[in-house]
Amino acid sequence: MDTLALIVVVVILLLGTFLSLLSRYKKCPSDKILVIYGKVGRTQGGTSKSAKCIHGGAAFIWPIIQHYEFLNLTPISINVNLTNALSKQNIRIDVPSRFTVGISTETGIMQNAAERLLGLRQNEIEELAKDIIFGQLRLVVATMDIEEINTDRDKFLAAVSRNVETELKKIGLRLINVNVTDIKDESGYIEALGKEAAAKAINDAKKSVAEKTRDGSIGEAVALQDQRIRVAEANAKAVEGEDMAKITVANSEANRREKLAEAERQAIAAERVQTAKAKEESYKAEQLSEHARAIRDKATKEADIIVSAEIAKRQAEIAAAAQAEKARLLAKGEADAAYSKMEAQARGIQEILLKQAEGFGEIVKAAGGNADQAVKLIVADKLEDLVKVQVEAIKNLKIDKVTVWDSMGGKNGTPATANFLSGMAKSIPPMNELFNMAGMELPSFLGKEKGSDEAPEVPVEVSVENTPDETSDEL
Repeated sequence: MDTLALIVVVVILLLGTFLSLLSRYKKCPSDKILVIYGKVGRTQGGTSKSAKCIHGGAAFIWPIIQHYEFLNLTPISINVNLTNALSKQNIRIDVPSRFTVGISTETGIMQNAAERLLGLRQNEIEELAKDIIFGQLRLVVATMDIEEINTDRDKFLAAVSRNVETELKKIGLRLINVNVTDIKDESGYIEALGKEAAAKAINDAKKSVAEKTRDGSIGEAVALQDQRIRVAEANAKAVEGEDMAKITVANSEANRREKLAEAERQAIAAERVQTAKAKEESYKAEQLSEHARAIRDKATKEADIIVSAEIAKRQAEIAAAAQAEKARLLAKGEADAAYSKMEAQARGIQEILLKQAEGFGEIVKAAGGNADQAVKLIVADKLEDLVKVQVEAIKNLKIDKVTVWDSMGGKNGTPATANFLSGMAKSIPPMNELFNMAGMELPSFLGKEKGSDEAPEVPVEVSVENTPDETSDEL
């Protein structure tokens, strides 16, 4: 009995294990993707795979080391109401549209879906796809003119599908359908295009009606003309027959001849009346035809003038926008150039000041850190230039000839000419004052101030020829 019980327990354990293993064998429905994650193998590069995707098959899920989830392939319909999108002509338009997307079943894209969409709810996937669609739809609108978007819908939808699907594949989605319901613009440009097309169709219809009316009037006039010609021919033949009969009995019936003559007169009068009526009706038909032609010409000219005016208006608007954009670009370029030039000049001045500061620092360092001594060194270095400035003050003074009639009225009976030359020499700025303004003393080898140890003055020699009362000197 113990052996039998043991066998039963073993059988139950084996059966339970087998059923448990069978429950780990998962089949993938046709409207879902089976995503197995965990330890699922390695890529060709040797790295571990993040997930294994299966569509339309089945796989065994190993306990403990593997787990699974399903991705739903049900299409998602996204309503995208794009507003104020800027077109290539800088005109903002509204593009309400509806996009249908779904998770892709392609091998590489399906792997992207497993890595980026697994675990997300459908509304979260819809919001993610909606953000991508908005951006790409704006990009496509910005690269096309309104005429292309409005008239060539196939080109517009192809560009939208190409751009949107490229971006959707990066997150594992594919674009199923695009439906643009209507396109509007805030400036009324599209509506104006529609009115232009409607006006052209109306003008064409009016032209066709006028042409048909003209053809009908001409046909009616031709028919009346043919009728009158045939009637006149029949009458002529009848008269001719009557005349032949009358000629046969003319010799015997004088009275008959009179009646025949009267009949002929009446026939001629009636013929003339009919001819006049035919001309009158013909003139009326021609008048109606000319009136119809005038109406047609007027409609044609009005259509040409209106279309030309609309085209000129659009050209003027486009030219004005282009001119304004050009002026903005030129102003921006000039501002950038001026800013760059001023920035370069500022850097140059900064470098000059930095180098001068470094040079002054070196001079102060050479003077042992004494700023006063450094200033004296700088002034001493510029002494030659200062003296040169003093000399240049009278260097170019040209005196070809000076005639002085001197009456010996100078100090202590000296000639006035000497005082004149001495005054010119003293008009030069004294070197001692220049040194005092710089906070320095004149070196002793250049002379000293009057006072103690006064340096002797250098006499100014003047040659003067004296006369008893007056002196005439020529320099």
